[in-house]
Amino acid sequence: MSMLKTALAGGALWAGLMFSVSVSAHPKLLSSAPAAGAQGAAPGVIELRFSENLLTQFSGAKLTMTDMPGMPNSPMPVKASVAAGTDPKVMLIKPASALTAGTYRVDWRAVSSDTHPITGNVVFSVQP
Repeated sequence: MSMLKTALAGGALWAGLMFSVSVSAHPKLLSSAPAAGAQGAAPGVIELRFSENLLTQFSGAKLTMTDMPGMPNSPMPVKASVAAGTDPKVMLIKPASALTAGTYRVDWRAVSSDTHPITGNVVFSVQP
């Protein structure tokens, strides 16, 4: 009987460890378009691709212009819509109007099935 209890306890411990490993997975930013540090033409849409399916009702992003020629030292919010992509791991940020030359920062918040919010940012530059 004690061998059976040991086997059951070991099985329960293994199952608990496997469950905790899968639940503790947090979404990670895998890539962005434009890429972090990129310099180029103004994107019509900014795409963030994560390692986990996102819960769109708890995930989001803000777009901010942080620098441009002649700009005062304070960052300027940029009006943009945020939506899920057709892939549940993708977040799309669409500026309301064309981005002008300058440096931009996307501050994102990603929440997946573990419901733990992860935040980060991506900075890119638009060239004239």
